[in-house]
Amino acid sequence: MEPVTHFLTGACLGRSGFNRRTAYATLAMTLAAEAPDIDVLWSLHGPLSGFEHHRGITHTLLGAPFMALAVTGVVWLIHRVRKRPPATAPRWALLWLLALLADFSHLLLDFTNNYGLRPFFPFNTHWYCWSIVFIFDPLIFLALLSSLAMPWLFGLTDREIGVRKPKFRGRVWSIAALVFIVLWWSLRNAEHAHAISLVRAGNVVSEPIVKIDAEPSIVDPFAWHVIAETHDFYQTIEVHTLHDQVEDRSPDESDIVYKPEVTPAVMAAKQSWMGRAYLDWSKFPVATDLGDDPVPYETAPTPQPGWHTIQFQDLRFANSALGLKGPRSSTPLGAYVYVGPGNEIEGMFMSGKEQR
Repeated sequence: MEPVTHFLTGACLGRSGFNRRTAYATLAMTLAAEAPDIDVLWSLHGPLSGFEHHRGITHTLLGAPFMALAVTGVVWLIHRVRKRPPATAPRWALLWLLALLADFSHLLLDFTNNYGLRPFFPFNTHWYCWSIVFIFDPLIFLALLSSLAMPWLFGLTDREIGVRKPKFRGRVWSIAALVFIVLWWSLRNAEHAHAISLVRAGNVVSEPIVKIDAEPSIVDPFAWHVIAETHDFYQTIEVHTLHDQVEDRSPDESDIVYKPEVTPAVMAAKQSWMGRAYLDWSKFPVATDLGDDPVPYETAPTPQPGWHTIQFQDLRFANSALGLKGPRSSTPLGAYVYVGPGNEIEGMFMSGKEQR
């Protein structure tokens, strides 16, 4: 999920009752809930380096205790420099456990979307994704934000009428928001499975399905973008589970992406640093030899004679819901490799930048 949702989740967890157990509980859980995204610093070494390490060791079960320890250390430093100590003494072991819980909330949130994570890295590099919510879910965001804002608004009213301020405000609101998220996930999980079963039972794919998954819409829990992989092609189908509706297109209009020819340049690109990192992450990868077409980035150099431009994309992020038209579009999370006449790697590009 995006960073603000993680911060809000940590704050909500802290205010759900843990702030009654020790000083700094809400602070520690808020920081720990976003701490794994410190891996963004790898992007300072280039877009490919950032992509390769994104949701890596900081997003693992192995790394979580150390991330929680680092956050506890930051809170300890804040405690040391404060001029006025908190009303109750902090319980540092408990703070570490609460930070660990908040770190796990980050892993869970990232698991629910369709980008995924590698929780068992480095022992198991497989990517896992539940694919039931989008990377940004407006309803989850609003539920968390409301749970923190409403107690403050009611507090303004209480001050107006002279009501005594409670020591721990907002516990019920925070618990309600967390319960809503669990119920929301339950609904989306059921509809996710329903969308896949509708496609499997609908005979809309002309060849045996090798792999299938349903990608979520941003808001509607009943609208799904299903991707089915066969031996020869990928087929995307729009499904509306509320009415058991599977998009029915005539054959010439079907959103089918045939697997491109694997040229020597494509093979070289797949074996490059970019190719290995991309194919390790991608669930529905398409690697296309674009010939001498230039990389569609302003900062990318023009290919030299004899170079081939290889495009990598993942069809999970190239669907019509994002306004994209086909495999040659410059898609989110797409990547490019220049391959020379001797199949040497001449350049690697991602996120509008070249990896140097």
